[in-house]
Amino acid sequence: MNLNIIILAAGNGKRMNTELPKVMHKLGGLTLLERVVRTAENLDPAAIYVVYGNNGQRARVEMAHLNVEWVEQPNALGTGHAVQQVLPHLHSDDQILILYGDVPLISKQTLQTLLASTNPDELGLVVTKLQNPTGFGRIIRNQQGEVVAIVEQKDANIEQHSIPEVNTGIMTASARNLKEWLQQLKPHNAQNEYYLTDIIAIATANGKTIQDVSAQSNEEVRGINTLIELAQLERIYQRQTAERFMEEGVMIIDPNRFDVRGDLTAEPNVTIDINVIFEGNVTIGAFSSIGPHVILRNVKIGQNVKIESHCVIEDAELEDYCTVGPFARIRPRTRIGKHVRIGNFVEIKSSQLGEGSKVLHLSYIGDATIGQNVNIGAGTITVNYDGVNKHQTIIEDNAFVGCDSQLIAPVKIGEGAYIGAGSIVTADAPAHQLTIARARQRSIEGWKRKVKKETT
Repeated sequence: MNLNIIILAAGNGKRMNTELPKVMHKLGGLTLLERVVRTAENLDPAAIYVVYGNNGQRARVEMAHLNVEWVEQPNALGTGHAVQQVLPHLHSDDQILILYGDVPLISKQTLQTLLASTNPDELGLVVTKLQNPTGFGRIIRNQQGEVVAIVEQKDANIEQHSIPEVNTGIMTASARNLKEWLQQLKPHNAQNEYYLTDIIAIATANGKTIQDVSAQSNEEVRGINTLIELAQLERIYQRQTAERFMEEGVMIIDPNRFDVRGDLTAEPNVTIDINVIFEGNVTIGAFSSIGPHVILRNVKIGQNVKIESHCVIEDAELEDYCTVGPFARIRPRTRIGKHVRIGNFVEIKSSQLGEGSKVLHLSYIGDATIGQNVNIGAGTITVNYDGVNKHQTIIEDNAFVGCDSQLIAPVKIGEGAYIGAGSIVTADAPAHQLTIARARQRSIEGWKRKVKKETT
């Protein structure tokens, strides 16, 4: 028996009040739909089907990279109708798990419990209890405590409104049973839709057992309908992520000001200060520290690295024991070697810096290969762009570049060379020699400062 997963993602998301389809909004840097797909993939299904509506074509196009089968629901006739669109693609013996594209934090553990607890001929359902169940379908049980029906909020009476136990919508059953039950659905409700939840009463009437499983937490089954709810769930997700890292030995100064918007791997004894944003794939080695207000995007950081405040680093690699910042920008295709020091207001792009080198103040290093133990003085610029093409600057081991120098690429500074401050270097500088390239200083006699004209 194969497991097939159906993700319902055809909702219009009108209450979001945005042009973006609801399932394309992001939580933790990933779209809501992609988060659900990732969880579904962890269950090793034979196939994942995503049901989208008429306004969901954009989601299908922009998330074509997802390994799913897309099925259109041409008319918004309810969740039961949405599942019906997928059934022709399934075999009767398949086990079906139904998830929702706007419930992004559902856990693998809860779903595994649901699948393991439900026999092939039963219907399994994830339930939870809420202090304020407004808006949710209420779980109706018989005197033996068995689930016999679900009543939606708009169709519930006063007594049913007081029931705290609610339906999450997540359920499992065989394709054979679903086909039979869905054929019996009627749009006899306030919305004039085919409710998937009505199959609970149909299954019970047919003598089937309803196996209910409680969610591990209320947060994991929370759906998103508004931007306010999205922001609330974002903070819940970030807090949970921070606590998981802290349990593994990562020191997070304030878990309420922590944002992972991608995939972060951090070893024990890493320290992360406030308002750090992690995007893409970021790895941090042991005993490294990240200062406040730093943005790291697709960065690999070694051990004992110190990143000071207000740095922006993307698509780069930093080896052990180097320091960066504050207020430094490391741009793509940059590799910072061991024990390298990058100081304040330094920008580096498409460059490699060898072990022990220093660029400490107010410099731009672009398209450069810098050797070991090189000192780059304040205000140095590698002039890499001629208006059409980029050119390389090579600075060999133990060279010293004086302050306010401009190295006009393509150019090579030899091993142990010394560049005098204020030089504009347009030709290769020989190894172990002093190179000075600047105009001769002179003073002009009789020069007078301009006087500002008075206005009438």
